Amino acid sequence: MINIRCETPSDYPAIAEVNTLAFQGETEAKLIEKIRLSDRYIPELSLVAEIKGKIIGHILYSYIDLVGKETLSVLGLAPLAVHPEFQKQGIGSTLVKASLEIADTRGDAIVIVLGHPAFYTRFGFLPSVNYQIESPFPVPNDVFMVKILTSDDKKYQGKVVYPPAFNGV
Repeated sequence: MINIRCETPSDYPAIAEVNTLAFQGETEAKLIEKIRLSDRYIPELSLVAEIKGKIIGHILYSYIDLVGKETLSVLGLAPLAVHPEFQKQGIGSTLVKASLEIADTRGDAIVIVLGHPAFYTRFGFLPSVNYQIESPFPVPNDVFMVKILTSDDKKYQGKVVYPPAFNGV
């Protein structure tokens, strides 16, 4: 049985290990550390998946900027990692579903992700160009995606700007 919960400081080493193994390097683990130390960190949207007390997955959202007629803080999903021994068993999907529910409950409007279209489109993510939201770097249109959580009067359009924590990623 998978337990999904918010991370705690005692989880940090296990989260770093999961990300290092999943991404075959320390870049994402270091990104997480930088985000935690920034004003863009959202503790209730840093979730772990555990089985029998062992952390096997992690998902993190933080605030990024959408610069258009005004600058809006929106959610950026990055990274999502599952320990290699537990991949392709629905753990990543469980983390995405649980975290999107929390984000929606919090009243967040949109989520932006750079990822695999075959995975993220299952959760309602669509290419950002559909919403006139521009990626800050050249990537294929189908990998830079947006999910609308709540509809409000604001027009979420513009160019995404990642905060300094993402430099070097």
